[in-house]
Amino acid sequence: HGFLPGAAPGLLYGYRAHGRWAPDEGQRYNAHKLLLDPAATEIVGRFAWRPEHHAYTLGSADGDNPDDHRHFDTRDNAAFALKARVPAPATVAPGTLNRPRVPAAERVLYEVHVRGFSRAHPAIPEALRGSFAALAHPAAIAHFKALGVTTLSLLPVQLHLDEPLLPPGLVNYWGYNTLGFFAADPRLSLAPDDPAAVNEEFRQMVATLHAHGLEVVLDVVYNHTPEGNEWGPSISFRGLDQQAWYHLDEDGRPQNWSHCGNTLNIAEPQVARFVLDSLRHWVLQMGVDGFRFDLAPVLGRGRDGAFDPECGFFTALRQCPVLAQASLIAEPWDAGPQGYRVGHFPGRFMEWNDRFRDAARGFWLVDDGGLGPGPGAGPDPGPGHGRRAPVTRAEFALRFDASPDLYAGTASQRLPTASVNCIAVHDGATLADCVCYAAKYNHDNGEGNRDGSDSELRANFGAEGRSDDPAIRETRRRVQRALLATLLLARGTPMLLAGDEFGNSQGGNNNAWNQDNATGWLGWDAAATVEGAALTDWVTALTAFRRDEPMLRAATWAAEGERVWHGGADETVPSTSTGTGRDADTVTDADADADADAPSDAVSDRACLALELRGTNGTRWLLAFNPMPRPAPLPALSGHGAVWRVHLDSSGENAPGAVMPSTPSQAAQVPARAVLVLRPDTA
Repeated sequence: HGFLPGAAPGLLYGYRAHGRWAPDEGQRYNAHKLLLDPAATEIVGRFAWRPEHHAYTLGSADGDNPDDHRHFDTRDNAAFALKARVPAPATVAPGTLNRPRVPAAERVLYEVHVRGFSRAHPAIPEALRGSFAALAHPAAIAHFKALGVTTLSLLPVQLHLDEPLLPPGLVNYWGYNTLGFFAADPRLSLAPDDPAAVNEEFRQMVATLHAHGLEVVLDVVYNHTPEGNEWGPSISFRGLDQQAWYHLDEDGRPQNWSHCGNTLNIAEPQVARFVLDSLRHWVLQMGVDGFRFDLAPVLGRGRDGAFDPECGFFTALRQCPVLAQASLIAEPWDAGPQGYRVGHFPGRFMEWNDRFRDAARGFWLVDDGGLGPGPGAGPDPGPGHGRRAPVTRAEFALRFDASPDLYAGTASQRLPTASVNCIAVHDGATLADCVCYAAKYNHDNGEGNRDGSDSELRANFGAEGRSDDPAIRETRRRVQRALLATLLLARGTPMLLAGDEFGNSQGGNNNAWNQDNATGWLGWDAAATVEGAALTDWVTALTAFRRDEPMLRAATWAAEGERVWHGGADETVPSTSTGTGRDADTVTDADADADADAPSDAVSDRACLALELRGTNGTRWLLAFNPMPRPAPLPALSGHGAVWRVHLDSSGENAPGAVMPSTPSQAAQVPARAVLVLRPDTA
């Protein structure tokens, strides 16, 4: 801390740091460089990549090797540097006074890009589109409320920079390159040249969303900065103290556990304090309700790089009274050693559960319900790239039950809500593209279609891209609705990707990070079609059912007998109700294994998979899942009457309230590629 007499609001300033120039030891002090205050809440100027921002001589004509990152540079960058501005005294955000405080078990997340949501929205005035204000426009709020989501999970909104080598016309649209960890991004504001107005617009957006019962969670990037690797610039952190801010190797170079050139060193107490101060700022001064941590294992890496769920940062986070009520969501993987940490985060952390996503897609994007890849799945590119092994019914059941093997074991003792379930997220194919494209189409990103995942599970069901074939369109419709039902009826915390409710497409691009255009924006034309409106109505019906039925959103693990699976080996999938944390590999499905090589007609009469919910008040529900391209019978159930009544049918073949008799000689049939929700008929 320091004190500067007379530093009143409005003063522009920067730092110059004096010290050793010893790059091989990680020290890169250069007082010729004006550095941005890392904790600036107001940042003035527009950044442009210039050689003067580098502490070493970049692009100079002097020296034997002008681009050697050890060659000290004496040029001054002050004329081009971003500056911090002293703000007016901080006030508590209006959004802190009207927080919705949605109970964890009732939360339905909606992952959305602030700009992309409204940029092409026809009901939002064009002058507002793409801004914080637009996200709180009555038309936006009406959509969120009708859809039944409770919590907006915003892609990064902190001030970020574009990468220096982007092709002309492209920008870092998603925002995962944060520089101003205390400042709202001016690109998302109606007044981008006034940082105080930018922050106030964000605060008012949060307060308005809160007034309508909607929470706001921020995607935050405390894993790297835009300063890159040893050849990167000295804009702020590197010039102030590279050894403290970044994990370095033995040669003084930044570790690249973020795949972005450097890795923030949260094991350093002052860096940990910086992150905590930033989080507190966004809760108190900006009003938000929680955070989703990008590449979250970085937060728990010690000086040796090992991940420790009991590290100092997590302990401090747990003890902070300001952050005690904030939602904490981890993206539980990074590029560091043993970087896949699903199920390993401490306490009240929720986690993106990619095993749910893979099981759900693997179950539905198939030809014969776990017996093989779907039509149009494309060539098998080899181990680890593309097509995965068929998903067994037991694996699907385990993930649908909130992955108790990951979250309910004695070593974890976490709740079902810890599993953030998703079908699609921002960095991947949209739901509509998952059923239309077997391959990725990222050519417009400027990297020769090499970027984006090659192993993402997709199927086109007979034609690549859009199709006018009625049979293909019907199959795609059924699979989308079944996947949405799987997401919104499963135990855990569901997260819907914005636009999936009406069939938004990115044209097969599964990595639209630099597409600030129609590819990356939501295509609201699709929402106005008959198919798009019907899909939105389906999501609305699912969230309403989830909201009305406590057994679908129980906050604790079910007692023995409350959730009973039928239709696996010997017509029973081993129960996951008790939450004993058994490994999924020990929960087998002998029928699925035996049928894997059988011709499809050999299993055409096999009963579908079903989950029976038994409430303590006598309520009963049956959720039936049939991923096969033909109807399948309900499994035989004991202790129930012979008549079922339809509550929801994802295929649309059975209207709500329809009666479905089932006798020993003729079981009720579940439509092809469908989820059916039934109740015993009590009439």
